[in-house]
Amino acid sequence: MKFMKLGSKPDTFYTTEAIRSVSSEVSSDLIIQVKGSRYLLHKFPLLSKCLRLQRLCSEYAETSQHQIIQLHDFPSGVESFELCAKFCYGITITLSAHNIVATRCAAEYLQMTEEVEKGNLIYKLEVFFSSCILHGWRDSIATLQSTKAFPLWSEDLGITSRCIDTIASRVLTHPSKVSLSHSYSRRGRDDMSCNGAESLRHGKPGNKGWWAEDIAELGIDLFWRTMIGIKSGGRIPSNLIGDALKIYAAKWLPTISKNGYKKQAASTSDSDTDSGNDVASKHRLILETIVSLVPAEKGATSSSFLLKLLKAANILHASSSSKMELARRVGLQLEEATVGDLLIPSVPYEAKGTLYDVDIVMTILEQFKLQGQSPPTSPPRSKLGNFQRRRSRSAENIDFEFQESRRSSSASHSSKLKVAKLLDVYLQEIARDVNLPLAKFIAIAEALPEFARLDHDDLYRAIDIYLKAHPDLNKSERKRLCRILDCKKLSMEACMHAAQNELLPLRVVVQVLFFEQARAAMAGGEVTELPSNIRALLASHDIDPTRPPPPLSASSVIPADDQWKAQGLKPSAYCLRPKRMLSKLWSINRSSTTPSEKN
Repeated sequence: MKFMKLGSKPDTFYTTEAIRSVSSEVSSDLIIQVKGSRYLLHKFPLLSKCLRLQRLCSEYAETSQHQIIQLHDFPSGVESFELCAKFCYGITITLSAHNIVATRCAAEYLQMTEEVEKGNLIYKLEVFFSSCILHGWRDSIATLQSTKAFPLWSEDLGITSRCIDTIASRVLTHPSKVSLSHSYSRRGRDDMSCNGAESLRHGKPGNKGWWAEDIAELGIDLFWRTMIGIKSGGRIPSNLIGDALKIYAAKWLPTISKNGYKKQAASTSDSDTDSGNDVASKHRLILETIVSLVPAEKGATSSSFLLKLLKAANILHASSSSKMELARRVGLQLEEATVGDLLIPSVPYEAKGTLYDVDIVMTILEQFKLQGQSPPTSPPRSKLGNFQRRRSRSAENIDFEFQESRRSSSASHSSKLKVAKLLDVYLQEIARDVNLPLAKFIAIAEALPEFARLDHDDLYRAIDIYLKAHPDLNKSERKRLCRILDCKKLSMEACMHAAQNELLPLRVVVQVLFFEQARAAMAGGEVTELPSNIRALLASHDIDPTRPPPPLSASSVIPADDQWKAQGLKPSAYCLRPKRMLSKLWSINRSSTTPSEKN
């Protein structure tokens, strides 16, 4: 850190009975009151450098030996005034990035300009600020931080804007050309906060994100202005901007727990309540500002980070626009999310409210579907008929754009498959909530097109969990729930479980048994021996008897109490259902027999 010393005389200020004075053979003839402190000083050294004091003294009538001048609106503290006074006496003072702003504001207030005396304090401070402070990385940040105590004065004097411009230009400059005076990775360990972002460690000054932890020390207003300056340069990759936002959120936002975010110790006093509201308002401002700084490019920040910001937005009651913006960003890269990220706690926690915010997840799904529109399945037909002509550059561009659209479609299809798997496991988690309405469960299950689910095993697990957690569902509601299930897409293990599931509607169990019976019939290559009515029914349901059942998904983690006891089961296990169900099955088979077969 750079320092500047002015003056050569020893310090002769002393305190007696709460009054600051200067040791001198000449008695004092000026009393100045600053912020509750009284100074016994001399007119000659002060008035020769301070134009404001000259004018104030001229306004007082010479009625006594001592004139008391009240500086009610002095911008800085008594320390800054004392530095200016010592400069007038020629006493040695030391200036640095930590006190230059306060001293500069004080000198401006006292009007210590070149008009009064050449080489006055304002001139010397400006030279030190421009030639030394702004040439050091750490000095620039320390000076910018100190401006928050004098925001209006710092803005008027151009200190804030010059510091921000300098810091932004240093970030945009190659690190090897930046004068650094900073110890990297000041933190002893990685921090985990509401966004779950780890504090990035930079072992080398040449790291591309070396600046992120340093500017994270700034208050939210100064941080926002600095980030805007960095982003406007257009030279920093969006992922580095995202990393800087993670670091800032890790430092300033509270840690999110499952039931809320960690606050200070609760108290019943009104003052503590007011303080808690102020803290929440501050956190809300920080979060909304971070959301406004998230780069527009997809992948600039992870889905996990965005979803944890969304959790914090719910808890902190952030603006609806911030929530919608986060939901939109998550929807663009939903396939990267995890189930834990999507479990967003509902706020407030009402007696009959849902445990998780399902509505915001539905909003995310809508945004995901909007950006996954499928392009045409074939290139546009040429209007030239069968005439053979030389391919033009525009035709080549059309083909190129078509190939790119096919790749985009393929990526979109792959994303839908991943999101479908994610949603099925998410449904298993929220199905345990006894207050989750059936309509919301079904809405999420039907949010994606049918082709997105290659098998329905995970969906069946979710339905089974929901039925267990909601035993009061009537027959109509159970049927409505099970309509989203495609029995043809269940594996052998799922069918075995469904055949013994007393919670399923009878019609679903019959369908499961029928399709599994058809599979068993074709197992030994006996497809041709199936009755014609069964073959026709299989064909009407697009079932290929020669295709083995899809394997049970191994990607889902199911709690032990929900795992299926399918091991050791044989086809005879299907007969464990009540006789009423079996009689229904026989009646269905009889009704499907053709007239020719009856004869």
